[in-house]
Amino acid sequence: EAQLAESGGGLVQAGGSLRLSCVGSGFTFEHFSMGWFRQAPGKEQELVAALNWDGGHTYYPDSVKGRFTISRDIAKTTLYLQMDSLKPSDTAVYYCATGASTESYDYWGQGTQVTVSS
Repeated sequence: EAQLAESGGGLVQAGGSLRLSCVGSGFTFEHFSMGWFRQAPGKEQELVAALNWDGGHTYYPDSVKGRFTISRDIAKTTLYLQMDSLKPSDTAVYYCATGASTESYDYWGQGTQVTVSS
């Protein structure tokens, strides 16, 4: 069964950067689409970055476009989310997920907390 493990969260000041990592196991990493989601208290879950299975297409919502970058290292079976110019509104638990497409996710990590102070 697929397993995902996030790391890299923490406390950072507004304007700072963080890089989240997500190590995948139990599935053929390069054959699946992957995404990063976040959920803040009292808010709905939001997809903040997606990478399709062949790595040829990415998606970002307007809220993070130009600040967040999704990438992967197939040899390390690791997905990354580089987050720059962080804002207090980026504070949330961040999850990585994998699935057959960037619109359908079947497996999720446990999440990592990101807190951006003003």
